[in-house]
Amino acid sequence: MWSVLVLFMGPEYGIDAAQKFFLVAVPTLVGSVLRLPYTFAVARFGGRNWTIVSALLLLLPTVLAAIVMQPGTPYYVFVLVAAVGGLGGGNFASSMANINTFFPEARKGWALGLNAGGGNIGVPVIQLIGLLIIATAGTGAPRILFGIYIPLIIVAAVLAALYMDNISSVRNDTGAFRESIRESQTWVMSFLYIGTFGSFIGYSFAFGLVLQNQFGQTPLQAASVTFIGPLLGSLIRPYGGKLADRLGGARVTFWNFIGMGVATGVVITASAIDSLPLFTAGFVLLFALSGLGNGSTYKMIPAIFRGPRRASRSRAGRRSRPRCCGPGASPAP
Repeated sequence: MWSVLVLFMGPEYGIDAAQKFFLVAVPTLVGSVLRLPYTFAVARFGGRNWTIVSALLLLLPTVLAAIVMQPGTPYYVFVLVAAVGGLGGGNFASSMANINTFFPEARKGWALGLNAGGGNIGVPVIQLIGLLIIATAGTGAPRILFGIYIPLIIVAAVLAALYMDNISSVRNDTGAFRESIRESQTWVMSFLYIGTFGSFIGYSFAFGLVLQNQFGQTPLQAASVTFIGPLLGSLIRPYGGKLADRLGGARVTFWNFIGMGVATGVVITASAIDSLPLFTAGFVLLFALSGLGNGSTYKMIPAIFRGPRRASRSRAGRRSRPRCCGPGASPAP
């Protein structure tokens, strides 16, 4: 939402480029912190129950943003409201924890990738809606965005109440959580996850601002391009998981990071020579690869943290892997 709202903030708002970048980063930071408690909430309250509550909680940042979104609002107010928007980041973690329990090991890559891709397709959708609003009503009508957003939140909560299920067998295992923190694979996966999903979400939020500030694009011109990368990255994520189901998550993730390095080199070169077409192509490629790699990491996480633990510490002190059950139980996502 905030990646689109900053496009409506013209000179009359008195907010510079650095402040806009900070605004789109704040909800991501808060959402990252909220992922842990939101993950445990699925087992504590039930997947269906928590989805209803967490969906309705999204009304809070949306209504607040609708109230403050006008010139003359102090910058610190925008920062506080953007921080409340981090509730959406927590929702992502709880959805992954919930979907993980419905599928066997051989299908987790596809299922988790599909859930993640379906969730993140909201980024290009809202950017397309923002593009339509800017093209028709101009940058002075951001509240139209909330008029579309709020009913969809209510529909999501109602559909969850009518059609979702709670799984009574899901339990929080705080002992396994503590043990996973001491496991080196947890931190390796966290690093890989930052490189894939962290890149994807960061690119989604910053792409439009970079086009405006470095290449002098208008909000309409920037919005007409920015949705392409997140859309492609979202659609390709399930196939990253499916490819990992067939070839192995580590192998797919490794080669994907090599590709991301090459794409990053293209972006740096395009920026140095001030080539907008090459810059856009490189960035879109980065979106696609970050989405593909994120899907493959979803396959790796439940495979690494498979439970229950079958062996205890040996006399030599070797540890077995922690008794976790996937993205919902490990801190990596």
